[in-house]
Amino acid sequence: MLLFAAVVREGSFTAAARQLGITKQTASERIAKLEGRLGVRLLERNTRHIRLTDVGCTYHDRCSSIATQIEEANNEVQHCQSEPVGLLRVSAPVLYGRRFLMPVITDFLRRYSKVRVEVVLADRRVHLLEEGIDLTIRIGPLEDSSLAARKLGEGWMYYVASPAFLSTHGIPHAKSLATVRCVGMSSSEMWEIGGVKSKIEPILVVNDLEMACDAATAGLGLARLPSLVCRDAVLDGRLRILFGSEPTSRRPVYALYPSRQYLPAKVRIFLDSLETLVAPMSPIDVFAK
Repeated sequence: MLLFAAVVREGSFTAAARQLGITKQTASERIAKLEGRLGVRLLERNTRHIRLTDVGCTYHDRCSSIATQIEEANNEVQHCQSEPVGLLRVSAPVLYGRRFLMPVITDFLRRYSKVRVEVVLADRRVHLLEEGIDLTIRIGPLEDSSLAARKLGEGWMYYVASPAFLSTHGIPHAKSLATVRCVGMSSSEMWEIGGVKSKIEPILVVNDLEMACDAATAGLGLARLPSLVCRDAVLDGRLRILFGSEPTSRRPVYALYPSRQYLPAKVRIFLDSLETLVAPMSPIDVFAK
């Protein structure tokens, strides 16, 4: 039907074939097969001209309408590849989302008025396809996966304590961490500093990094925290970095999405926007205070 509509619109088999990327002979054979399948003559043609038959006129009216709808659908889909439109569903760990996603989303929505964003904050492994998520942020090593990934940066870890805690308990030594009052994320942890491993049993166990930072700031104990959590407290003097100013470890931060092929513009452009989050995850410059 699309070929038939193109032949009538262009006025020749040659022009229609060129537009559709096929040969003139192929176009002629397909129209002949269409007429044979319908059992009617749609076109009268000679070496120079084509003319619609009466039944061809009726058939063309329907075909041209369908062809227009298909062309509009194709244009609409291609437009989605060039400009963000529709609903974008993004997932991220709670703390990461609270701290860094909002500025990116705000700028994204201001620039692209035809897109909507839904944010799902969750400290669990989100299943993109099953949950209809377009893009998720994941911190830590990636498991074997069929998902596409873009590395956004690295989260640097530090051992920190408040000045009040250090003035009371002294500066701890890496080899004696097992006897130091600590704040942790589980009842038993293994901390490593300079190749020395110590089993830690925290006096306070929390499942929220911001609460752990608050506890360390209040002087309850030494804590191991990522730079995105403790940066402000370190730079304004509420916390001090222990065992040297260099980070003790790092965890990669990735953006995951279903596939690299035919990536919708809303996902592709939002991915580029996420690159602005690299700076807040960088090591803390203690000399910037």
